[in-house]
Amino acid sequence: MRTVADRDTAVNHLRTQQSFGAYLPGKTPRLLVATASSDTSATVVQKVFTDVAAGQGAPLEVTDVAPTADGDPTGQGLFFLLVAVSIGSYASVAVIGGAGAVLALRLRAALAFGASLVVSAIGAAFAGPLFGLVDHGLGGLWAMAWLYSAGILLIGVGLHTFLKRWTTLGVMVLFVMLNFTSSGGVFRPELQPGFFGSLHAFWNGAGFLEGVRSHVYFGGHGLGDHVLVLVVWFAAGLAAMGVAGLAEARWRHEAAGRGRPAASRLTEAPSAPDLSGTESSAPERSARESSASAGGRPGSEGPGTGSVRPDAEEEMEETVGV
Repeated sequence: MRTVADRDTAVNHLRTQQSFGAYLPGKTPRLLVATASSDTSATVVQKVFTDVAAGQGAPLEVTDVAPTADGDPTGQGLFFLLVAVSIGSYASVAVIGGAGAVLALRLRAALAFGASLVVSAIGAAFAGPLFGLVDHGLGGLWAMAWLYSAGILLIGVGLHTFLKRWTTLGVMVLFVMLNFTSSGGVFRPELQPGFFGSLHAFWNGAGFLEGVRSHVYFGGHGLGDHVLVLVVWFAAGLAAMGVAGLAEARWRHEAAGRGRPAASRLTEAPSAPDLSGTESSAPERSARESSASAGGRPGSEGPGTGSVRPDAEEEMEETVGV
């Protein structure tokens, strides 16, 4: 709670998100709110000052100085846009990771960039033409959605080199459990538990959501700080890809030193079938069966059918699960 000199100063504080409600006492008390900043904060402020006005025996007039777009009357539309872009991004991580062991890192990075463009474009289509969550500033919204999605994809694809089938759990912790709660989409940090309120200052979901709010509803006030948060997460994604590239290069070098091709980490070549029609000697049959047994898995149909190694099976299970 603080006191300002006049109504214009109070309105300026609301439009720059320094305050979330302003009470003007008098014979007809008035309350100024900015629902575009947070509908729940505006509701809490209104509840508090309705009681104050009732104590004076007067009805409370409420004025919204920063309303949301007509397509987002509850003010929650941007939060659900954040959810949609996040789900599209980390689901793409699992799909790219499922085939990652047989793709070069540069190709996986290209797929991550391509997927982020698709996910962000779909998000912008939802926000603008389809549902009307915003009525202007769609280009800036798309740019921030792409930066946000690309950061998630790069971090996830980089982590997949090390976490394998646990990557989906890792990105869900980072970009669902910690992300949605701290984003400020439902409750701003002032109304959150301290831990999540502190994450709001630097987590990427909060950077995206507050950046879009600033861009669309508050004339770009504070936009630079929110974009900087997204850029830092994007840089973290590039760093994760770089570390993954170094690790994979080292593993290939070690595999080559052992005389084993790097590709054999994923699959074993199937043994050639005997098409001669002649009876093989016992040593030859024994060697061939031993080779087929090493290349196959229990339950494969006879010798000569090569099979995917366990680490490749994990990758395929993850893809099928998604």
